[in-house]
Amino acid sequence: MTAMATEESSQSQQSKWKGKAYAELNRATVEQVWTLLEDFFSIHKWLPGIDTCQPVEGVLGQSGCIRYCANTAVSESEEKKITTKWVKEKLLFIDPVERCFSYEVIENNIGMNSYIATVKLVQLSQAAIDEGCQIQWSFVSDPIEDLTFEAFFSHIQSIAQGMAQRMEDALCPVRS
Repeated sequence: MTAMATEESSQSQQSKWKGKAYAELNRATVEQVWTLLEDFFSIHKWLPGIDTCQPVEGVLGQSGCIRYCANTAVSESEEKKITTKWVKEKLLFIDPVERCFSYEVIENNIGMNSYIATVKLVQLSQAAIDEGCQIQWSFVSDPIEDLTFEAFFSHIQSIAQGMAQRMEDALCPVRS
């Protein structure tokens, strides 16, 4: 799995973080992975650290639908404090022909002021019958308080790779 990151800033506008992470699935086709990825309300099945994903508004697969995603953690301190980190995300577009979609974070409790991502599947080889595809996860975000670009990009890269691994394991279980 490979990754690339870029950061852009401009004197005339607030600096933005931009990056693109890549994760490869060597045993699954674009078509197989798309059947999992196109379900905007099921991302919790594939993203490490997401406990729940629920529809909030709209119709699955249509631009404008909104999902609520959350992660609940229990602290290791004596009082066992429960913390829930959550986001509401709006589907901006979905393209089943190009096998990509874009969404934006519209509400959250994790310090994101502006975040838009595009997730796209690409065939690894030119031969359509060959297995193997790549998840390309690009994003544009305002800087997040108390977080560096490098740490944020590392998180995006990690979840893209974790998602690829979970999807590949579900689609192509290892036979013993």
